[in-house]
Amino acid sequence: MATSLSFPTKFSLHPNSSVFVFQSPNGPKRIRFPKKINKVLCSATEQPKQQQQKQQRWQTNKKKKSDSDAEKGIDPVGFLTKTGISHRQFAQFLRERHKALKDLKDEIFNRHVNLRDLASGFEILGMHRHPEHRVDYMEWAPGARYCALVGDFNGWSQTDNAAREGHLGHDDYGYWFIILEDKLREGENPDELYFQQYNYVEDYDKGDSGVPIEEIFKKANDEYWEPGEDRFLNHRFEVPAKLYEQIFGPNGPQTLEELGEIPDAETRYKEWKEQHKDDPPSNSPCYDVIDNGKEYDIFNVVVDPVSREKFKSKKPPLAYWFETRKGRKAWLKKYTPGIPHGSKYRVYFNTPNGPLERVPAWATYVQPEGNQAFAIHWEPPPEDAYKWRNTSPKVPKSLRIYECHVGISGSEPKISTFNDFTEKVLPHVKEAGYNAIQFIGVVEHKDYFTVGYRVTNHYAVSSRFGTPDDFKRLVDEAHGLGLLVFLDIVHSYSAADEMVGLSLFDGSNDCYFHTGKRGHHKYWGTRMLKYGDLDVLHFLLSNLNWWVVEYQIDGFQFHSLSSMMYTHNGFASFTGDLEEYCNQSVDREALLYLILANEILHGLHPNIITIAEDATYYPGLCEPTSQGGLGFDYYVNLSVPDMWSSFLQNVPDHEWSMSKIVSTLTGNKQYTDKMLVYAENHNQSISGGHSFAEILLGEIMKDSDATKESLLRGCSLLKMIRLITFTIGGRAYLNFMGNEFGHPERVEFPMSSNNFSFSLANRRWDLLAKEGVHRNLFIFDKDLMNLDEKGRILSGVQPNIHHVNDTTKVIAYMRGPLLFIFNFHPTDSYEGYGVGVEEAGEYQLILNTDEVEYGGQGLVKEHQHTRKTFSKRVDALRHCLEVPLPSRTAQVYKLTRILRI
Repeated sequence: MATSLSFPTKFSLHPNSSVFVFQSPNGPKRIRFPKKINKVLCSATEQPKQQQQKQQRWQTNKKKKSDSDAEKGIDPVGFLTKTGISHRQFAQFLRERHKALKDLKDEIFNRHVNLRDLASGFEILGMHRHPEHRVDYMEWAPGARYCALVGDFNGWSQTDNAAREGHLGHDDYGYWFIILEDKLREGENPDELYFQQYNYVEDYDKGDSGVPIEEIFKKANDEYWEPGEDRFLNHRFEVPAKLYEQIFGPNGPQTLEELGEIPDAETRYKEWKEQHKDDPPSNSPCYDVIDNGKEYDIFNVVVDPVSREKFKSKKPPLAYWFETRKGRKAWLKKYTPGIPHGSKYRVYFNTPNGPLERVPAWATYVQPEGNQAFAIHWEPPPEDAYKWRNTSPKVPKSLRIYECHVGISGSEPKISTFNDFTEKVLPHVKEAGYNAIQFIGVVEHKDYFTVGYRVTNHYAVSSRFGTPDDFKRLVDEAHGLGLLVFLDIVHSYSAADEMVGLSLFDGSNDCYFHTGKRGHHKYWGTRMLKYGDLDVLHFLLSNLNWWVVEYQIDGFQFHSLSSMMYTHNGFASFTGDLEEYCNQSVDREALLYLILANEILHGLHPNIITIAEDATYYPGLCEPTSQGGLGFDYYVNLSVPDMWSSFLQNVPDHEWSMSKIVSTLTGNKQYTDKMLVYAENHNQSISGGHSFAEILLGEIMKDSDATKESLLRGCSLLKMIRLITFTIGGRAYLNFMGNEFGHPERVEFPMSSNNFSFSLANRRWDLLAKEGVHRNLFIFDKDLMNLDEKGRILSGVQPNIHHVNDTTKVIAYMRGPLLFIFNFHPTDSYEGYGVGVEEAGEYQLILNTDEVEYGGQGLVKEHQHTRKTFSKRVDALRHCLEVPLPSRTAQVYKLTRILRI
C-alpha cells in the first residue's frame, strides 16, 4: 500500500540531516534527501539508482577532462621545447609520466579531499590529545591482526589499550584506532555531558561560568530555531498520534463498513492542499510529496527553493556547544592523563608471523636505548611548552648556506646538543655572514656514526641532541638572527632496522618498502621505499609538511635522489644520452612522488626552498612541474668538489687545467641561475675523506720545520678555490661548518674501529681565537660573504667569462661591475697582466687574496690598487686593464669611474 498523508500536519527537517523518518500504518519509512539537488527522486525502501549515479559521475569527469591542459598552461614536454631539445623517446616518456600523474591524483582524490589533506596525516595519525578528555592514537599497519599500545603508563599490558580487527578499530585500508581515556580521579563523578570538552591550554573556559547545561541547551533551542522549525523535533509522534486517532480513536470508524473506501493518495493530498490553502505563512519548509501509486513506492519530492536554501545555509549550533567547554583547571581537578607526558610506549602487533613490538611510525620523539628504542609521549603542560617568538625571515635572492651537524658542533669530545648549538654556533654563523643554515643528521637515527642518513623515525628529531622544544628554540633563534633553516631530508631510502625503523613494521615485507631485491639498496644496506603506494605517499608527503608546520623549517635538500630515481640506485655509468633517463631502470613512481612533493610544498608554503641533490643531473630538475619538470628551486653541482679534490690530491699544480675548472664550475649554462655550488661540504670531511685544509695544511701545521712556502701555498689555494667557486657559479653557495677557517682535521664519528673515540668528532673553534692561518682564512671568508651582501654577486647577472688561459694559468671574468682575475700558476707572477674589459674607466681593487690580514704576502701595494684602462682590443673586448698579478693570487676589481672616450 502506498504511503499517504491525509491529515493536517507539517514537517521539519534538521538542517544537517539528509534523512527523514516518519510513521505509516505499515511501519516506519525512511526518506533520504541528497544534498545539492533541487529536485530528486527518493525511495521509502532506499533502492539506490547506481547506474544513474555512475552515468552522472562519468559525465562530470568527462566535463572536467574537457578542460585541456593547454588552457591551464600545462605542457608535459614544455621544457624540452624551451631548450630546443628533440628526443622522441624522452618526450613520450614525459607525456606518459604526466598521464600517470593525473591518474595518481584521481586515485588520491578518491580517498582525500585535496592534496593538503594528503599531506596532513600528522593531524590524525600518531598520538593526539582530543578535547573530550582522552588521547587518540592511529597507526597504519595493514598486515597486523591485532594492535595495542604498551608502555609504562599501563604496565606494558598488551590488552588494556587495544583495537582488534573487526571491532571498530581497523578500517579497510589498514589503519588502527585506539582511544586512551583519561582516568577519573578518586571521589570525582563522571561528566554530566557524555561529550564534555576541555580546553587544555587555558585555565578557564566558558563552561566554567557556572551556567547549568540545561539552560545553555534551552538558550540554543530558543535562539537557533525559528518558530515552527523545531516542531518535528519537539513533537516527533504528532503524525502517528493523529493517524492513530483518526483510524482507531473514539470518533473513528468502528467497522469496515464505516471505514468505507479509502481514496487514493493523490486525491487525499489534493484534499489536504485545498483544506490548507488559506493557512498563514509558516517558517517550516515546504515539502510537497506526490505519490505515483507504484508498488515500489517512489515519490517525487518537490522542495521549496527558498526554504531549501535557508536550511542549507543554516550552520550547526556549535557556538552553543562550545559554551559547555571547560578549562584546564577543571580537567586537572577531575582527571589524570591516560598517558602522562614523558611516558615511554611502543605499539604491539599480533601478525601472521607472531607478535612483535615496534616504535610507532608517526612518533614525534624517540629515545634509542641500545638495540631497542621507545617512543616518548611529548605533551608538556602549556607553561612549559615552547612559544614561538620570531617569524621566518624573507627569502633572500641569493643563498649563502652554512651546513651543520649538531652533534660535532662543539669543541669538547662529546655529543653536542641543540642548546649548545644555539648558544655557541648560531652567533658565529651570523658573524661569518651566512644567511641560511642547513642541518644534517637532525632526524632520528639509530647509529650515531651514520651521520644521520639511516633514518629510523621520520617524524622525530634526534633525542641525542635534545627535545623537540630544544630544536624549536634553535630554529626560532636562527630566525631571530635573520637565518633561514633548511633540513637535509632523506626520503630516498630508510634504515633497515626492525625494532627501531620501518622495516617489517607490521610483520609484512611490503608495508613501506618494496619486496625482493628492489626493496634493498644495492650497496648501502638500506631499504627502498614504495613510492607507488598511496599510504606511503601519505606518510612521506605528510612528513615534509610536518617539518614546516611543527618546526617552521624553511626548506629541504633532498638527499641522494639518484638512489630513488633508478632501480640501479644511481650506480651506473651515464653518457648524457636522454634514453638513460627514460629506460626501464627509471623509477617512474619515485619521479611522481618528487613532483607531488614540490607541488604540495610550494602550494602550501609559497616561500619554501627545495634543493635537489642528484649526481645524474636528471633533465628538468628545476623546471616547473607544469612544463614537464620536477619543480625544484635549486640543484647541487656535485662535480665541483670532486674536481677540486682530484686536483689537490692527484694533479701537480702546474698541470691544473683552467678550462676544466671553468667548465665544471659553470655546469649547465641553461640552469646556472638554479645551481648551488660548494668547494667542499661534509662529504669531503666525513665520508672517509679529508678536508681540503687537511690535505693542504694538515702535515704542515704538525711539522715545525715546514717551510713558509708550503704554508703559503696551502693558504693561497684555499682562498682562491673558495673565491672562484663562490663567484663564478649559480645563485646559491654552501660551506660545511669549520671549513670557512680551514679546519685542520677530518671528522671521524665514534665507532668500533676507533674505540668509540670522540677526539675527531668535534670542531676546533679555539683556533679562531689565535693569531695565525686559521683566523686569517676566517677573516677572508667573512669578507667574501660581505662582498656578496653588499655587491649582490650571486643574485646579479651571470658571469661573462672572457679570459681562460691554460698556459699562463689565468682566468678572468666580469660579473656586473666587478672584475675577477685569478692566477693559478705555481711560480709565474706578472707585473702587468692585461685582460679585456668592456667599460673604460678606473677600477679599484676591493678584494685581494694576497693581503697580509688574509695570510698573504701583501705584494700588491696600496698605490697599485687603482688601475686605469687603455684603448686596446683584448679578449674580444674594446679596452684593456693591466694589473699586477702575483702567483697563486686572485683579485677583485670594481669599476668606480667610467671614462667617456
